[in-house]
Amino acid sequence: MRTTVDIDDELMVATKSFAERNQKTLTGVVEQALRELLSGPSRQDSDAPPIPVFKGKGVQPGVDLTDNSATEVLMDARS
Repeated sequence: MRTTVDIDDELMVATKSFAERNQKTLTGVVEQALRELLSGPSRQDSDAPPIPVFKGKGVQPGVDLTDNSATEVLMDARS
């Protein structure tokens, strides 16, 4: 569909430059941006903090992660 929109001059220059650097058409860049915007927030856009990742050997013998109180006792014993 052909339509006319008013776009800020600096934004248009940046968009055209982006399209050229990425070997895309201006229409393609605008369509992609609109699709991403309208598809909803991505998981990266959430306010949730990143999940820490630890290296190790996994759950150690004798640790039952389904038993909160036993896990707490083990953690307190190791500190």
